[in-house]
Amino acid sequence: MYNEALMAKVGFVSLGCPKNLVDSEVMLGLLARSGHEITAAADEAEVLVVNTCGFIESAQQESIDTILEMAQHKQTGRCRRLVVAGCLVERYRKEIRSQIPEVDAVVGVNEIPRILEACGQPAIPVEAPLPHYERRELFLYSDADPRIITTPRHSAYVKIAEGCDHPCTFCVIPQMRGAFRSRPQESVVAEARRLASAGVRELNLVGQDTTMYGWDRGDRGGLAALIRQLGEVEGLSWVRFLYAYPNNIYDDLLDAMRETPNACKYIDVPLQHASKSMLSRMKRGGHRDSLLRLVDRIRRRVPDAAVRTTMIVGFPGETDEDFEELLRFVEEARFERLGAFTYSDEEHAASRTLEGKVSSQVARQRQSALMEAQSRISREINQRFLGRTLPVMVEGPAKESDLLWEGRLSTQAPEIDGVVYLTDGIDEGVSPGQILPVRIDEVHDYDLVGAACADPHPSAGWKSPAERYSPGRTHHQPLR
Repeated sequence: MYNEALMAKVGFVSLGCPKNLVDSEVMLGLLARSGHEITAAADEAEVLVVNTCGFIESAQQESIDTILEMAQHKQTGRCRRLVVAGCLVERYRKEIRSQIPEVDAVVGVNEIPRILEACGQPAIPVEAPLPHYERRELFLYSDADPRIITTPRHSAYVKIAEGCDHPCTFCVIPQMRGAFRSRPQESVVAEARRLASAGVRELNLVGQDTTMYGWDRGDRGGLAALIRQLGEVEGLSWVRFLYAYPNNIYDDLLDAMRETPNACKYIDVPLQHASKSMLSRMKRGGHRDSLLRLVDRIRRRVPDAAVRTTMIVGFPGETDEDFEELLRFVEEARFERLGAFTYSDEEHAASRTLEGKVSSQVARQRQSALMEAQSRISREINQRFLGRTLPVMVEGPAKESDLLWEGRLSTQAPEIDGVVYLTDGIDEGVSPGQILPVRIDEVHDYDLVGAACADPHPSAGWKSPAERYSPGRTHHQPLR
């Protein structure tokens, strides 16, 4: 514990993916447990921490812009100390230290416990030596580490693994976050129980590759076993895992998804491309036919599963023929969810040395064409929901209008997929995290519109939360 005289009011900015958000929440927990006061107002903070993303160039620029923005509070606010943490530190530690003099300390992704020393005493003068921590063992938090959940109370991310062993040529995550390692099952389940007792109804399991969960301990069926264990946690309505590597989706995992009542029938499989040539240059393996067989196997094994994927266009060497093959693949596979990104030529990535660079203009044109095709596919798929009554988890008032509420199906992951807008049927007793029957009256490319129903017709296929998610026992309503 720090001396009380060293306690500071700390403000936090978290950028990047949900995995980074979990890191931020752990750092916040460590700071709060040590006696620091956490504030959401940057102009009131004595110490400001920016947890950065360094994955691609646009994320790096956002991180730098945010660091410089927070640095202004040294002149206009109460800030006496600026700390930079996260992925950008792992990639550009020396450059941050030498080129942004406003930064007083840096903390990499494998040095998270050092956040306490980095925040330190707010009265330390700017000219004091910049702390530099030598990496020791690779960090991965456990259920014993404190967290301050910053997502809505009913939903949380749980990181089950860290690092990556895949050699994808476009990616620098292994260089930043180290070799793959996963948490023990008992640690994840203990955290899940604690979160559920605090009112969390939805768990999103994240890692660089969740399908490798347990492999580092010799358990190749680790994720399937974990899903089944989380199915026994009282109060959890939905459990979803993100970032599944296509080569590691085995039948036992799909069976666990199908047979575990609270497991979302949703799978996020970043395929990246369908051309054999492109996949080979990415060091991903596979080809169009093998990926179609994978998608078909998922849907046969898990009826009504929603399959989400991401694609990269403009990768070095991508020809018009490669892109046309990708477009035909997407039209044939008919993914429920799809995101397309233009290739980013990253420093330190193996793909940077590949010949055949594609112009940014061509890459953007291909991205637009792919997303235009996907929007049509998505709308056609959404038509099957029209007139049906479906279980929707209430999120709260819609961001776009005070007249609407919004929620999500179990096949809509937070922040990355569409939502269900609720036009009617929300009474004063409804709180975020509750699951209501909603009749779908209108469909769009990605979003649905409907009204909550008090007494759905049995033929609509609706099952109550108790029947659907906790067979044989009483379903716990969200804490209020």
